[in-house]
Amino acid sequence: MPTPGERDARARSGGRDESPEERADRRWNELLQEVRVAQTGVQILFGFLLTVVFTPRFATLDSADRTIYVITVVLGAATTGSLIGPVSFHRIVTGRRLKPETVIWVSRLTVVGLVLLLATVTSALLLILRVALRSPVVPWVVAGLVVWFVLCWFALPAWALYRYRTRK
Repeated sequence: MPTPGERDARARSGGRDESPEERADRRWNELLQEVRVAQTGVQILFGFLLTVVFTPRFATLDSADRTIYVITVVLGAATTGSLIGPVSFHRIVTGRRLKPETVIWVSRLTVVGLVLLLATVTSALLLILRVALRSPVVPWVVAGLVVWFVLCWFALPAWALYRYRTRK
């Protein structure tokens, strides 16, 4: 029969019968799967961004579009750093009995990476749609897409967290 302290620990771990180390291992594996998806997309996007400057069309961009491009590349580099950061973080601290702390820090780094990814995608959309459409509706289309991303990536999970946390 579990002691009251063990029951409290189980309740804090979401009802699972796992030690703090087992919980950290499970959360780490879940986090790795999430980061792998984001890393792949960011690396492809960043790779394409790096090639744009070497195309003939780049020379025809006006000053504003070149500025947006530079901002997009810098944001893409920062996003790449944040979403690849978990690999080096884990490699440097592995074997030092810091798995629960590593999961917390890497989780935070991943959220920063997602915010930077939102900024990168926004900037890339702005540049691409400005060049493709040359229309005053472009900022509105981009703003609508940003709202959609924010809803999908942040608002919906926050709402679910609030709704189901208050239900217990």
